[in-house]
Amino acid sequence: MPDKEHNAFALSNFEPYKEKKGEEYMGEPMKAHFKAILNNWKQELMQEADRTKTHMQTDAENYADPNDRASQEEEFSLELRTRDRERKLIKKIEKTLELIENDDYGYCEACGIEIGVRRLEARPTADLCIDCKTLAEIKEKQVGG
Repeated sequence: MPDKEHNAFALSNFEPYKEKKGEEYMGEPMKAHFKAILNNWKQELMQEADRTKTHMQTDAENYADPNDRASQEEEFSLELRTRDRERKLIKKIEKTLELIENDDYGYCEACGIEIGVRRLEARPTADLCIDCKTLAEIKEKQVGG
């Protein structure tokens, strides 16, 4: 399943990684950079979940008008679907943090080459290089019709 919903990655305090000449790929400074990005992202998602919970508890009204009630139920349903996607994303972030701890982060699961710093900054949970991801999407389109 493609993870297009994970494109909503936007951290307020993000700064691109500045590689030093001759620096080892996924050395300690680089791993620390991505660990910080992932932990901040996870924290933001968890705060959003808390806001949703509070909103649903405080704003739940029993409207007499069926249209108002239906609108509120639709709003809550949309929020819950969004939070469910974010819950799955939190699990993916946790899996990615484990990869960093195990020194397996930053390498393509399909072919083993370096994914690259800029791709990982754009999609910190990426587990395929751009070529393998493109091939996977082409195959998915062919199978999916």
